[in-house]
Amino acid sequence: MQRVFDVLFSGLALLVLSPLLIPVVIVLRLTGEGEIFFVQQRVGRGGKTFGLLKFATMLKDSPNLGTGTITLQDDPRILPVGKFLRATKMNELPQLINILRGDMSVIGPRPQTLRCFAGFPESSQREIMKVPPGLSGVGSIVFRAEERMMHDAKNADALYDQVIMPYKGQLEEWYVQHRTLRNYFLLIVLTVWVVFFPRSGVFWRAFPDLPPPPEALRGYLPGGWVVAAGV
Repeated sequence: MQRVFDVLFSGLALLVLSPLLIPVVIVLRLTGEGEIFFVQQRVGRGGKTFGLLKFATMLKDSPNLGTGTITLQDDPRILPVGKFLRATKMNELPQLINILRGDMSVIGPRPQTLRCFAGFPESSQREIMKVPPGLSGVGSIVFRAEERMMHDAKNADALYDQVIMPYKGQLEEWYVQHRTLRNYFLLIVLTVWVVFFPRSGVFWRAFPDLPPPPEALRGYLPGGWVVAAGV
């Protein structure tokens, strides 16, 4: 049933958003390096990889420069137009095509590169591979400020591998274990909500049984976890 809604939502979204997507395509073609799409191999259902589509927001050779597949806030590899596309999450919209293809779902664990997927604990990897990856999901909503976390860290790689990925893995495991149509639709609504109100922590109240975040992340998470959780 979720696959039916995936096709309906993604097809309708592409149709409705076409007046917005076409100008973005033209601007990208005429600016930066002239690239429109960035295709990157990500881990999908069953551990199979697929080519994830994004609007090009960074230098073409970015995976081989600087911090590789990890992006920081104000990363110098980000192109001028790319900064706006990333801030509004418009760079993710080409993944609607991935959803139509069956590579992804509207809601699910965010698909990771092989390097980042390896950063999940093995228990999280096993659970995540059971379901299609998503355009949005619990992990995407909670970690909207991930680039700022990485930017402020003294050792970005250590923070990512030792703190962010283990907690993100817990969130994605939670979703797999609570994967229902109710949560599917609720997460779609919450995704739209946090686009317009990025500092909102309403999702903590919508899902009060989410795994509590580690201390190192609480100051960065939207809405203020301690207040929202009533601690």
